[in-house]
Amino acid sequence: MTFELRVYHANTGKMPQLLNRFRNHTIKIFPKHGIENVGYWIDDANPEDLIYVLKHVGDPATNWKNFGDDEEWKSAKAASEVNGRLVASIESKFMSATDFSEIR
Repeated sequence: MTFELRVYHANTGKMPQLLNRFRNHTIKIFPKHGIENVGYWIDDANPEDLIYVLKHVGDPATNWKNFGDDEEWKSAKAASEVNGRLVASIESKFMSATDFSEIR
């Protein structure tokens, strides 16, 4: 299994819309594409940053491609961005669990 740590830097004032998109759409679409939700957090030092961890079943690149091509996702993204993009930038790190990790 491959885990992924992602940080979304929301555009100023867009965090409520970003959280709404995740809550109502993104987390429900991920599993269709081999992407499991592990956890989501808001950075205490920068409340415009959404930090989350995913677990990939299969190849992460294939999972992301299939997710990006999903019509439900495209529709949800377009609807959420009628008043501008929600995310300024994204950071991503792929990780492998150690043999002593509680999550594998």
